[in-house]
Amino acid sequence: MFGYIVVNQPELRIREWEMYHSYYCGLCRILKQKYGRVGQSTLSFDMTFVLMLLSGLYEPETVCGKSRCVMHPGKKHEYRYNELTEYAADMNMLLAEYKCMDDWKDDGKRLRLMTARILGRRTGESKRRYAKKLEQIAVSMEKLSRAEEQGVTDLDRMAGYFGQVMSRVVTCREDEWTSILHRFGFYLGKFIYLLDAYEDLEEDIKKNRYNPLRERYQAPDFEQSCQDILTMMMSACCREFEQLPILDNVEILRNILYSGVWSRYKAVRDRRQKAETTN
Repeated sequence: MFGYIVVNQPELRIREWEMYHSYYCGLCRILKQKYGRVGQSTLSFDMTFVLMLLSGLYEPETVCGKSRCVMHPGKKHEYRYNELTEYAADMNMLLAEYKCMDDWKDDGKRLRLMTARILGRRTGESKRRYAKKLEQIAVSMEKLSRAEEQGVTDLDRMAGYFGQVMSRVVTCREDEWTSILHRFGFYLGKFIYLLDAYEDLEEDIKKNRYNPLRERYQAPDFEQSCQDILTMMMSACCREFEQLPILDNVEILRNILYSGVWSRYKAVRDRRQKAETTN
């Protein structure tokens, strides 16, 4: 359920792309420092977005610099990090562990189980630091897992469980912005869950795996219905976002929310439509 919260790079100015990439590099840098290479391998665009969102809201003092890395050895790249980068790194690792365990349950891939165990050994301190938050996340994930095992097809209920997870992730402090961030993360999480189900539908049907959209797939209005639901979730998410007093990098964040998040949806929809016309 990760990799959906991305930028629409062609629509960004060069400096905006460089700014976005500097946060991405800063998160990568902190992941390596705290968790080593295995932590670095979990780096995601989703948590880069969360980092930029929270940095824009709270405006912490930020460290900037330039360096080379294994991925970009030929040229120095700008990086930036702040106190919220460590929070984003911790959440990135914990969610990556959940994702590996989810893959293990779905496909029985032992490599994913081994990776989850490796990540689990690296995240002990973070689990203690965010014990209350992780308990809340674990409750939502357990409810989601149980409902999937029971074959529940109520989209609002199923997406809502993952919405609760993301609402905890984007809420890093208890302050005047908590309620807005909570609702923002909730709708964002619902969007991610439903888009993930939409993308994986054919493969889940082929492998006889759970998918909340499975019963709707043959409906004549399936595509329009999915688009309407996703649009409703992202509209609610953006409505909450616009209430936040964010000025720094707000155009990059809007690029992601109003355009970037739809790139995977459009790619899947176009592929599906092409396959239907070919057949």
